Amino acid sequence: MGITTYKPTSAGRRVSSVNDFVELTDSRKQPEKSLCERINRRGGRNHHGFITARHRGGGARRLYRRIDFRRDKDGVVGTVQSVEYDPNRSCFIALVEYTDGEKRYILAPTGLKPGDRIASGPGVEPKIGNAMPLRNVPPGLDVHNIEMNAGQGGKLVRSAGGAAKLLSRNESWAILVLPSGEMREVRVECRATIGQLGNLDHQNVRWGKAGRVRNKGRRPYVRGTAQNPVAHPLGGGEGRSGGGRHPCSPTGLLSKGGRTRGPRKPSNPRILRRRWSRRYGQLPLPKRK
Repeated sequence: MGITTYKPTSAGRRVSSVNDFVELTDSRKQPEKSLCERINRRGGRNHHGFITARHRGGGARRLYRRIDFRRDKDGVVGTVQSVEYDPNRSCFIALVEYTDGEKRYILAPTGLKPGDRIASGPGVEPKIGNAMPLRNVPPGLDVHNIEMNAGQGGKLVRSAGGAAKLLSRNESWAILVLPSGEMREVRVECRATIGQLGNLDHQNVRWGKAGRVRNKGRRPYVRGTAQNPVAHPLGGGEGRSGGGRHPCSPTGLLSKGGRTRGPRKPSNPRILRRRWSRRYGQLPLPKRK
């Protein structure tokens, strides 16, 4: 796959780029209707109607594709029918038809092509697209769609180009290095899928103009220093100002350097090495009980 640029016929086209989607089977193919459903968007509002995530709303209409994150169809071989685009996520998805006639969508790893046969279960071969418990994955392989609790469905490493590496394991725990650099322990009963997710150049796409971002459902945002003092703690002042205090949210919550992970999270003891931060370097380990 790669990135395509066009002739600079306008200011927005000059700096924008698009994905060439060469991994897709047919870019005009309609999704499987039996696996699609409409989801009402909330525009960043919670169940009380209050905005909890700002700058959300609008955007192109999209159908939600139900993805098989559990990969629990053991003992049945499936054949990849097509590799498709999913507007709800950054990686591509693959339509799989099993021998019993059931169809499911899965996350498409790099190298998965129509006609390939995949399976899931503890006794399958460790090849691209197959899902199995971490107990059966050979050390050193790249995996994605990793469960945090057995039977829960994949929660870790689901975005474009994502891959975690299995370092080692014992009778109860497997040690994984996540794409962020974090080293974490996961139970060996949890399932993972072999391979690295596709659409590797997703991070290199330049949107170029505000309209393409609006199509994604992202509304404009205004800097705090450009607002009035009644609307933001950094607002006000004559001319352009630095705000006069550390960067914060409209409610006054500090936005840089603060801890975002709960100190009493049950999975804290399972983190062996924290992720690397561009601003602060290696983050300290969470306090263990």
